[in-house]
Amino acid sequence: MTDSPLRLLLDFDARSQRDQDQPPAFLHRRDRKFALTCAEQGQAPNARRWLEHMARLSGPGSKASAGQKTLRLWRRINTGFAFGGTVFGCLTMLGLLFYEGGQRINITVILAFVALQLLLALFTTAQSLVGWQPWRWLLRRLAPERNSETRSRLQPMLMARAAQLGGVSFAVTGVLTLLLMVVVQDLAFGWSTTLDTGASSYHQLLTTLAAPWAALWPAAVPDLALVEATRFFRTGAGAGTDTIAPERWGQWWPFVTMLWVSWVLTPRLLLFLASILLLRRKARQLLVNHPAMHALLYRMETPTLDTGNHHNDAADLPDTDTQTSLQPLPDSNLLLCWAGAGEPALPQTLVSEQTQLFRAGGRASLAEDQAALADIANQLAANPEPAVIVITRSWEPPTGELEDFLASARELWPTGTRVALVPLSLDSEREPEPHQLSQWLRFADRLGTGFASVSVPRLHWRDPHAALNADARLEPGTESRKLT
Repeated sequence: MTDSPLRLLLDFDARSQRDQDQPPAFLHRRDRKFALTCAEQGQAPNARRWLEHMARLSGPGSKASAGQKTLRLWRRINTGFAFGGTVFGCLTMLGLLFYEGGQRINITVILAFVALQLLLALFTTAQSLVGWQPWRWLLRRLAPERNSETRSRLQPMLMARAAQLGGVSFAVTGVLTLLLMVVVQDLAFGWSTTLDTGASSYHQLLTTLAAPWAALWPAAVPDLALVEATRFFRTGAGAGTDTIAPERWGQWWPFVTMLWVSWVLTPRLLLFLASILLLRRKARQLLVNHPAMHALLYRMETPTLDTGNHHNDAADLPDTDTQTSLQPLPDSNLLLCWAGAGEPALPQTLVSEQTQLFRAGGRASLAEDQAALADIANQLAANPEPAVIVITRSWEPPTGELEDFLASARELWPTGTRVALVPLSLDSEREPEPHQLSQWLRFADRLGTGFASVSVPRLHWRDPHAALNADARLEPGTESRKLT
């Protein structure tokens, strides 16, 4: 778990989104226990330790969190802006230094372009500070899913950082192209303007712009004689251009180089670093003021009182009814035994000569779980109606580890795969107790919007073609919730 404020905020926001569907009493007990554990260890509970604690409870998984996905998206955006800035910086400098031998490279045009770049850099920072998002259309194309309020408030800062990075790449490539052109070509610079501007006024402007580097590189500051000698007009007649020594036209390149470095590259680099610092500051503020953070602190500080009944009337028993029903067993030869279920032997009604047996969960390592997922995915790839039978122990309640495993399966297995949960009793030839079946029915029923297409088919243990079926149509892009 990184200590980056941005990563910390995104991971906390993603976890809080998952916790919205959990019962308040469960969240209170879980977070209060975490706070008491920290107190026993002499540690202060904070967001970073809480996320590490939640990661240990969830167990390692192959599915990236929403925070990781957001960071990956912005890494791609930053890379795209940097690449675009590199290409456009080279092309722009080649255009500014285009020289055909008969016309001088106008210093006035370069000054105007440098001023434009400086204004764009300042505008990029200003729009991020006020929260304006001129790049919203691009983000909608790159990330069509709806963002949370926290991620939406971060977008102006994130886009400003990407734009400033592109500007830095543009400036670096531009100055490198300039130096390369100075080496490989004999460039002739001069200055001209339609306005009635004298050489002394123009020289004063150049001296002001050269103030940042005048003491470091005096040769890069043009003198009045150079300014007077290298002015050109639309026509050379009467301008005295033929009397100027040829080497005088090329003495402008140090000034142009330092002008670009001082007024294009340096502002972009400073504003890029400022955008990083502002983003970290914004992330810290959003984390401290996050609504879920206030709720978490309240749960950690407030003792819990578990009465066993969350209804207002103590005589009213908790509602354990579920709308989920039992469904027939699918026709599949792929059996997955979860956490040691089916040991020492599976019922004969579930096993045939074509049955392929896989094991995961329990004492199995993460690598073994991933290998089982990959092997089943290979088997399902050629099946027009993919289905997997998952054998579980009916007397053991469903765990968050199983749900995380199914969430990883949803990412790897083909879309539309049907997952059938078969809870076995201690005597695998007998039907599980009704209260044992109920907890698995509630498990499927409480999957909620993350598994909106889940249905639990009817199980007839005398009929070998029946099972408790989660009928989990594995749809991409859905979210699962931890059930513990």
